[in-house]
Amino acid sequence: MQVLFKTNYDQDINYLVDRGERVRVLLALALALIAPLVVGGYFLSELTMFLVYIIAGLGLMVLVGFTGMVSFGHGAFLGIGAYTHSVLLGYGLPFFITLPAGALAAGLIGAALGRAASKMHGFYMAIATLAFAIVVETGIGAWEHVTGGHMGLSVPPMAAFGWEVTAGPLQYYLILALVVFCIWGVANLMRSPTGRAFVAVRDSETSARSLGLNIARTRIKAFFISAMLTGLAGGLLSHLVFYLSPESFGVNESLKLLLMVIVGGLGTITGAIFGAVFVSILPNLINLLQNFLPSSIAEAAGLEQLLFGAIISGFIMFEPEGLYGRWRKLRLFIETFPYYKRATFTRQKRYLKTERFR
Repeated sequence: MQVLFKTNYDQDINYLVDRGERVRVLLALALALIAPLVVGGYFLSELTMFLVYIIAGLGLMVLVGFTGMVSFGHGAFLGIGAYTHSVLLGYGLPFFITLPAGALAAGLIGAALGRAASKMHGFYMAIATLAFAIVVETGIGAWEHVTGGHMGLSVPPMAAFGWEVTAGPLQYYLILALVVFCIWGVANLMRSPTGRAFVAVRDSETSARSLGLNIARTRIKAFFISAMLTGLAGGLLSHLVFYLSPESFGVNESLKLLLMVIVGGLGTITGAIFGAVFVSILPNLINLLQNFLPSSIAEAAGLEQLLFGAIISGFIMFEPEGLYGRWRKLRLFIETFPYYKRATFTRQKRYLKTERFR
């Protein structure tokens, strides 16, 4: 087992604590950089989709994992970012303006939702965000002269001053750069006073209030940052699906995002990445499962939502720390073998927090 000896104060603010972590991150970056050179078009498009969902997962992780607020409506912010970006592109604006504009529009609407829901907790927060998602989906469908309504909206190419970012390696590297920037930004955020305030509100609102934190303002900030990251992912996602419709950003997409952060591991950046991997391969797993099920079950409506709910419930009950928690246990087992203790891997009980102010 590796023991870290710190010899200066700068080591306290390092992103990567030990040598093994640095090696793993550098290896992952190297593989990501050479991927377009060794994989075909289909796998490259799947990898690009995986990168987009990392950004969306980071956005929801800020709200659910770091601040402790459950959202069943983050698919709506994907839609707001996607439609804002696509509509502005249709007016001829360059993509380096429309992409931040879509993220900002989603962030401002998220802040407004956070202001309205800042006093809600638990079940009421979940219902409020679910209702918001339904309202946004209905509004997009009704605003036909801008969004195309339920007939859909064709996404213009990502262009600026006659130069286009076409699908393929160029688009992949652009999204990869944005993913690295977002991971770096969220890591910095969580070490800042704002990020520490998010964690304080999540762990104990009473303690956070006693330290002078404005709970409502902190929640609004969390909603703004979370929605802005998710809106950025929506703008990028629009160029991977090529055609937008309101149904693409409904409750089902919100459940997929929630599934991603719960399965990946709440409260960790790496958990968002693990969750994106799981969500990227989940449709293929569902299709494979349908081949073995009777046709009456495989073709039944709502099978995908049922599986999403079953997976979320299973992880909450049996592995609340998600895939990243399981990876940490496996890594600790390898590092301490053969001197590990069985009690080290015993899952601790979790209790409902009831000290919140009403």
